[in-house]
Amino acid sequence: MKSLLNVTIAGVGIAVAFGACSPQREALAPNASSTALRASSSSSGEGRTLFIRSAIENPDQTVTLPLFRGTSQGRTVWYIILDASNGNVAQARGVNTSQKLVNARGTAAVQKVRLVNGIVDFPASVDFSPVRVVVPGPTGFPPNAAAPGAVGETGYSPLIELPDGTILNAPQIANATGQADKVASIDFTRGTVTYRQTQGVQGGEFVLYVSTDASDPAVAALEDVTFAPALRAAPAPGQDGTDVARASLAAFVNGQTGANNPDRQGLNSALLDGLDPLNVLRWNPSQGRYSPLWDVHPAAWTAAAIAAGLNHRQFDWGQVVNLVDHGLITGPGGAPFGPADFIVDCPIVSRAN
Repeated sequence: MKSLLNVTIAGVGIAVAFGACSPQREALAPNASSTALRASSSSSGEGRTLFIRSAIENPDQTVTLPLFRGTSQGRTVWYIILDASNGNVAQARGVNTSQKLVNARGTAAVQKVRLVNGIVDFPASVDFSPVRVVVPGPTGFPPNAAAPGAVGETGYSPLIELPDGTILNAPQIANATGQADKVASIDFTRGTVTYRQTQGVQGGEFVLYVSTDASDPAVAALEDVTFAPALRAAPAPGQDGTDVARASLAAFVNGQTGANNPDRQGLNSALLDGLDPLNVLRWNPSQGRYSPLWDVHPAAWTAAAIAAGLNHRQFDWGQVVNLVDHGLITGPGGAPFGPADFIVDCPIVSRAN
């Protein structure tokens, strides 16, 4: 059995249990696969805006993305590119622009990489061999036990700095130890990977995003992503301006439950019902304050709000803040609503129109 480690998230105690590859593929020059993907994915289907233009969204809520080969300490690794701090680079790659990522430059949240014959060489990689463990608690959240299914090596981060200073969000998703749990299929020859998406809400509409990494082990287990503690160094907790690297997200801890309940929402529902938590994201990639590094604000309905039947599903950050101002939502256990100082790396792929 893995040992248990008690951690606290915003005042709530959580028990946390802690092959051969194909030929090289250049990372920075657009390749045939990524060009073909981008050309065939100008829209994400009727009624949706596709932000990551190099992506193809599939009917089963997966997304197909270009796959790139890199190296780390002499080992082959495979990664994807989802965001860039430089708009020209983002345009060329068909990924999101997030200028706020440049604010993480020079911090421990970013790996400084080398280019060797056009191939990205990472200082650190990921161990994908651990077995993920999530045991729901009596009310779903907090869980009785949680262990991430992938753990970054010391110094690993999905954020990388290129020699020209550009910051890319380039999560590693496979190597000789295995692959990310959310990988549905991978084609090393064609250079593509199909990855499971998560549904959230933003600005009154549903969005789909890909979760890849989290800075807290319990959150990494719940999200089924890589535990990357270095991300916690990204500036700055509780802020949402253009001078920081994070953006705000509200995650309900005691929303309504029931798979067929139109008001279900929250981490408790995700654990009990096996469905997406429908987190509330403040920005989307068309807005200048967007970042894929979400500063999670745990949100709890008050007993009075629940008794009055006001705990409906929420779709907009501004409305969540309004409910906080009216005393209907707090942090867990009645604590002030605010950031828990852990990050989830969740780039938004598309949004309903």
